[in-house]
Amino acid sequence: MKRYTKALASLIVLIGLILIVFIPYGNVLTITFENTGNVMAYVNVDKDTRFHIKYIHSVHRTPVKETYEINDKKEIVQTELEYENFAIGMPSNATGEEKFIEKDGTYYITNMNRIFPAIDIRIGRVIANHTLVMDQEEFPLDQAVAPGSWIRLNVQPINLWQRLKGDEIFG
Repeated sequence: MKRYTKALASLIVLIGLILIVFIPYGNVLTITFENTGNVMAYVNVDKDTRFHIKYIHSVHRTPVKETYEINDKKEIVQTELEYENFAIGMPSNATGEEKFIEKDGTYYITNMNRIFPAIDIRIGRVIANHTLVMDQEEFPLDQAVAPGSWIRLNVQPINLWQRLKGDEIFG
């Protein structure tokens, strides 16, 4: 009888370890390689976490900063856009409930509520310098993948195995 008890206890411990390693917990903003689902890097997030993507625009070569928040549905919500030039690819006004503001030569569109399940970004090869900014810390995205590649940012729970394989940034 003791033999069966030890075997059952061992089986329970083994199942428990497997569950700990492979059941997702806690939400992270993942940087995945293209649409493979392969997590290259991640950062822990909660509802209302705010982050920015900043880069140099490829045409007019001026800085752009996009501000995002995580909502309670684990979606990415763009809340603000900041830029210095109306050239190709940049809006010249706000729409709907958004507000357009010009201050000291910089243009802002605030009060945005653009919801995305994920954001795809092609990492610039030359001057873009795409950078993830959170709590005043910066992570150049070309540290996760080679310039010219594209990445996907999305919010998801990940398990311990994925955490061990990926690189936590800002942590």
